[in-house]
Amino acid sequence: MDTRWSRRSLIQAVGATAITSATAAAPVLGAPDPRRVPRGGWDAIVVGAGTAGLPLAIFAAQRKAKVLLLDIADTTGGTLHVSTGQMSAAGTRLQQARGISDTAQEHYDDLQRISRGTIDPMLARLAVFNAADTFDWLMARGFEPLPGQPVNGEAHEPYSKPRYYWAAEGGRAIMKLLQREVQAPVERGLVSILLKHDVFELLHARDGRVRGLRARDDTGTLREFTGRSVVLATGGYTAAPALYQRLTGRPQYINMPYRHSQGRGIELGLAAGARLRGIENYMANYGLVLASDDQPTSLFARPQDFPQRRQPWEIHVNAEGRRFVREDIPSVDAREQSLLYQTQGRRWIVFDQAILDAAPPVLQGFTPEDIRGAFDLHPWFKRADSIGELARAAGIDPAGLESTVTMFNYGVRTGNDPLGRQHHPLPIAKPPFYSIKTQATSVTSAAGLAVDESLRVLHEDGSVIPGLYAAGELLGAGALQGKAFSGGMMVTPSLTFGRLLGSRLLPT
Repeated sequence: MDTRWSRRSLIQAVGATAITSATAAAPVLGAPDPRRVPRGGWDAIVVGAGTAGLPLAIFAAQRKAKVLLLDIADTTGGTLHVSTGQMSAAGTRLQQARGISDTAQEHYDDLQRISRGTIDPMLARLAVFNAADTFDWLMARGFEPLPGQPVNGEAHEPYSKPRYYWAAEGGRAIMKLLQREVQAPVERGLVSILLKHDVFELLHARDGRVRGLRARDDTGTLREFTGRSVVLATGGYTAAPALYQRLTGRPQYINMPYRHSQGRGIELGLAAGARLRGIENYMANYGLVLASDDQPTSLFARPQDFPQRRQPWEIHVNAEGRRFVREDIPSVDAREQSLLYQTQGRRWIVFDQAILDAAPPVLQGFTPEDIRGAFDLHPWFKRADSIGELARAAGIDPAGLESTVTMFNYGVRTGNDPLGRQHHPLPIAKPPFYSIKTQATSVTSAAGLAVDESLRVLHEDGSVIPGLYAAGELLGAGALQGKAFSGGMMVTPSLTFGRLLGSRLLPT
């Protein structure tokens, strides 16, 4: 076997292990003896010690509130262990220092534009009009964005102004900062953190108010805790394939989500009569090369799909062999939206020998030799001496692909591409011919619990479930991003809503 490919497989396996190991090896902060944690008298009981739960505890402790954090994991941090940690905020001190004039209203207007009006206006405004204070607080506590930031963004539809930030360590930089900040209130006895506790039931008073919860630790011991309010901050459901399939009607193809994103908050909320919303705004990326046909499976490669970095030489076709989007269109959203409605969310990258020899590598981090080697090893890489044979091997309609290639080559010769493509340096004419299958995937949870402007969870009829709050990804990407990927609109709102709950929204 080619030793280069043995080494690549090893690197990928080690990389996947490194994520798991890093999560397991992270410090277990503020974990007391569960037997000494009071069962009642808490101002807030928070399910989830991650992106929303940690700032909630930090800011609530500043009001002298007593907070109990419970998490099913063996460490704090939640999805920040695996998140890129991308944030967006307008009107920050960093923008001002760099001469960037920006406002929360402009941020909100951009979200309306990018999402085509599909965001939840109330939640989006609550998030963006409080985002600068959240980001400035992180900066004051030592957060360090990458040099040259903020930026407009490229991986998602760009903002009209630079308000997009992240750190070299991604989400782990935010996680470490929050873990450090929560230590002081833990030491003062205002915050207690119970790890490896699975919350499985909410407790209700006779008047319907949520008064506490029941949890099971890793030994099977059952515990009951009561307090003035319960906050669900458990994250999404993207690591729960059965629930993901039930809510989206699609398989969960990739195993990249945080392993504890099991939808527990969704289940607890629904059991309490909560309304679920946002699933109609399900979104997926423009397609990845996965390791296998297993569901879910790991990432094998990312295509170079951004024309700003690499113009496309190849064509992209669906299962019917038809091109469905202009491959060099600058809009990320246009590409993602177009793939969302193709059969099974799949596309094939099709090219010939001349393009393989002349074009920059079509896969990120791959050399031309790496790509050639993959055609001997990976089932999603196909090669054949004719377009028809290639289509049959790849699972594409042969007549459709042959017709598409003929029309594309006509566009190359005449400069009149049927889809208006501008970059087409070579026809697809020199055998052998190649295809690489990609699959649209998503690591965000579109559906979430409905809440009001105070983040109180709502019944199906729109009335408040007293004593129950929610924050973080549990509110759903469909509400905060709409039917689009809006940069920084998962991490920043989670941090912000946790901060707002802790500082002023929760009764203490």
